[in-house]
Amino acid sequence: MADLPSGFWAGWIAVVTLVSLAAVAWLTYSLYFQSDDSEEIADEPVWDGDLREGNKAPPMWWFWLIFAAMIFTLVYMMLYPGLGSYEGILNWSQGSRIAEAYENFDENFAEARNAAAGMSLAEMQNDLQLMDTAERLFARECAACHGPEGRGQASLFPNLHDIDWQWGSTPEQIEQTIRGGRNAQMIAWGDILGEQGVSQVAEYVQTLSQTPSESHPGRAAYQQYCVACHMPDGSGNPMLGAPRLSDDIWLYGGDLDTIKDTLTFGRFGVMPAFGERLDDLQIKLLVALLVR
Repeated sequence: MADLPSGFWAGWIAVVTLVSLAAVAWLTYSLYFQSDDSEEIADEPVWDGDLREGNKAPPMWWFWLIFAAMIFTLVYMMLYPGLGSYEGILNWSQGSRIAEAYENFDENFAEARNAAAGMSLAEMQNDLQLMDTAERLFARECAACHGPEGRGQASLFPNLHDIDWQWGSTPEQIEQTIRGGRNAQMIAWGDILGEQGVSQVAEYVQTLSQTPSESHPGRAAYQQYCVACHMPDGSGNPMLGAPRLSDDIWLYGGDLDTIKDTLTFGRFGVMPAFGERLDDLQIKLLVALLVR
């Protein structure tokens, strides 16, 4: 059984358990069957005139309670794992219970899951029960970063309700993002551009949403270092995860100081992969929820 200890630790647990049980049995026996209540201790101290230290055994119902608990312990250790690598007569384990729960789930819901998996995204979006399931799934897996309503937060996690998707907004691109995760790398240009160059490029980037001047002092550096990812007009490239710079949607902030920080130090956003955590149907439900 994979979830039980083995080797030295299995023996250690068995020894500690049995020695502890034997010690409790010996202590109980010594209290009730080896004490002599008839002897008086001559020099026994007395407090407040008549307060003496007791030397009688506890009440007998304590003994029967302890005895019953020890019997229960012995029966339990015979039936269930409790002595190192001993599996118990019932061969019970947490792992087997989990496996059984998965089997019961598959047996009870396999037909409904197969029917849902065969639906198109549009059919899923029109099924209120499936969308409720997708919303609960989003709340459990995605809301910690993207917010309860998916509107992003902390200037680190993108808003999923706008039209600007860094890695693309088609169902296939969203599925790829969820399944495999994303690792964005915005190179730090501070050492290459210098302080003045960073300021000029940042100012030029802010003009891309309008009609940038060809004589702008930051244009030449932008054309040299930035167009490979963000394109000459700032439209971005979802294949590279390079965001659009020609709109008013900014993940880390579009003010001049924040853009300068981005250029100087770079950005390294990470979207974790959920391909091993979620199954195909769960991923499809999330895609249907996000593209509707």
